[in-house]
Amino acid sequence: MQVGFIGLGAMGHPMARNLMDGGHRLAVWARRPETARPLLERGATASQTPAALAAGCEAVVTMVTSTDDVRQVLVGDDGVIAGVRPGTLVIDMSTIDPGATREMAAAFRDREVEMLDAPVSGGPAGARNGTLAIMVGGTAEALERARPLFACLGPTVIHLGPSGAGQTTKLCHQLALLVTAQGAAEALNLARRCGLDAEQVRQVMMAGVASSCVMDLFGTKMAARDFSAGIESRLYHKDLGLALGLAHARGAATPAAAVTMQLINGLMGRELGRQDLSALVAVVEEIGGGGEG
Repeated sequence: MQVGFIGLGAMGHPMARNLMDGGHRLAVWARRPETARPLLERGATASQTPAALAAGCEAVVTMVTSTDDVRQVLVGDDGVIAGVRPGTLVIDMSTIDPGATREMAAAFRDREVEMLDAPVSGGPAGARNGTLAIMVGGTAEALERARPLFACLGPTVIHLGPSGAGQTTKLCHQLALLVTAQGAAEALNLARRCGLDAEQVRQVMMAGVASSCVMDLFGTKMAARDFSAGIESRLYHKDLGLALGLAHARGAATPAAAVTMQLINGLMGRELGRQDLSALVAVVEEIGGGGEG
């Protein structure tokens, strides 16, 4: 397929590369042209605007940061909607507000264009290795058209329901991930304060019922005090804010998530937003006063 790709960050760049490796022809648009250079050297073509990109593509994929960013590149001035042709498929793989997703999908539907929301889980490693889990909202027919693209990105593709269902699922996922990360930070901090080796305690947890991908990935970095970013904490802050907003709108109780948000707010207030989520343990340690019991 002739595919347009917008959003060449830590996730988007390897995803775009995997689409090219899967045999798809790629056009790209990037706010910062230097991020596109490695793909252009591999044979991708550059577009001047999202509208120009959309005009020549069968499918357009977006992987950008925020709801406002997605609105700008999809339905803003010179956005995809200004150039897209009837029958084109639009796939937003960002993590954004489900309500905004439904609004944009309706706008594209008026142009005879199908839009899927297809956020992912798996992090930069999953993006590089083509092992992402993809959660899809939209019509079944649009999903079938997208499967050749998704096959390049990950083996797990689940259709959750109509427009917005993929984004809603991703926010539920992020809520569970972040509450679990908070628990890992508290447990490992307690172990350290009791004079134990945090990494050894983590290894025991990984052999027991407390094991999880979160404990494996973030717990390892917490124990080693390695806060170099895989995905920057500011993005998790954004996601949990969306999840709490959705919960408030639906009257769903989220007490653990609310407490976790306070800690992530603390992380952001300490200007650690560009560090890894494992930096949560530093905030927990600071609240507890540090030192060993």
